[in-house]
Amino acid sequence: MASHTSHGQQIMEWSERIAAFSEPAWAEKGQLTVTYLTPAHLQTAQALTQLMQEAGFDEVSTDAVGNVVGRYHGTDIAAPALLTGSHFDTVRNGGKYDGRLGILVPIAVVGELAKQKKRLPYGIEVVGFSEEEGQRYRATFLSSGALTGSFDPTWLDQLDPNGVSMRQAMVDAGLPGTLESIKALTRDPKKYLGFVEVHIEQGPVLCEKQLPLGIVTSINAGVRATCKIIGTAAHAGTTPMSMREDALLAAAEISLMAEHRAKAEEGSVATVGQMQVPGGSINVIPGECVFTLDMRAPTDPQRDSLVNDIVQAAKQIAKRRSVHFEYNEVMRASAAPSDPAWQTRWERAVTKIGQPLFKLNSGAGHDAMKLHTIMPQAMLFVRGGNRGISHNPLEIITAEDAELATQAFIALLDEIN
Repeated sequence: MASHTSHGQQIMEWSERIAAFSEPAWAEKGQLTVTYLTPAHLQTAQALTQLMQEAGFDEVSTDAVGNVVGRYHGTDIAAPALLTGSHFDTVRNGGKYDGRLGILVPIAVVGELAKQKKRLPYGIEVVGFSEEEGQRYRATFLSSGALTGSFDPTWLDQLDPNGVSMRQAMVDAGLPGTLESIKALTRDPKKYLGFVEVHIEQGPVLCEKQLPLGIVTSINAGVRATCKIIGTAAHAGTTPMSMREDALLAAAEISLMAEHRAKAEEGSVATVGQMQVPGGSINVIPGECVFTLDMRAPTDPQRDSLVNDIVQAAKQIAKRRSVHFEYNEVMRASAAPSDPAWQTRWERAVTKIGQPLFKLNSGAGHDAMKLHTIMPQAMLFVRGGNRGISHNPLEIITAEDAELATQAFIALLDEIN
């Protein structure tokens, strides 16, 4: 199937269109922030719904967790369908293409099919996943987890920083807010051929090698945790240094230890992304410090070793400093190797459109990690500019690379038989 129009430029225009919606405090600064079920999030979902309808999808709906789901039927409606998509929520002050590119590319592909009045032997289901980043609630991969039957019921009672529970946020957004409605979203893998995802690389490899596309071989394993150090708040001027139980300094030492441990092993990474001193004052020794840990590695055993070493060392640091260390794991994702058959299809598709074949693993987590637990999956990476920076307003792709990604997706459809 040939592509006759510049879908790449169209995708860039669509990206700008949905990037117009941002939460007020961030929009005032010209920054993009869209977290789960906020007004900006719901506006983005509505815009994606409209894009799917304009493209010619046969069915477009919003499900019980806020996913935007579009269906383009094949010649046999009962035949297993191809599942694809990505997320449309963002980190705070994020970029325009993370996740969203993986929704817009298949919308463009379906638009081309509809324009040609062409039906494939199988249907295409495109899901705009409503949540992946874990920003408003600590429930990462919430929406793809709902499709795989791994939605955690306790998430419904989580509170956001303003004290709004997830259940209430769902009800306020017009969703049922019930566990029963969410369980009903679980996909039957027998009804799907597999899951494919197009995503900006979020790293510098393709950019440095001057390659527009890359085939993902595996997604790294990861663990996320919230941590707390409890020490003793005391007067900053009267408490000798040798007698302090400083929660913040203990957390700082743990952060540096985690960095050192991750550097000791190829492929391992550890990040403290948030750190706060609740109720802290300039003249008070911190009595409490809360922080996050994000730990990743190419394989499950390497990740488990990394996590175990960091946690055990953190306990030793806390003991030496006479403070208490609490560790609460909030997300564990296994490494997700690409399905060999689907990876090969991507390779053939990229070769078919005349692009060099290059393979790499993904250090970032993706919705494909969740779908991997119930069906075969494989990903296509698209080069990011600015040395691949992501989760940042400097995140960028080109219309030319978006066009190539669309052509590769179209070629992928021809590989399915």
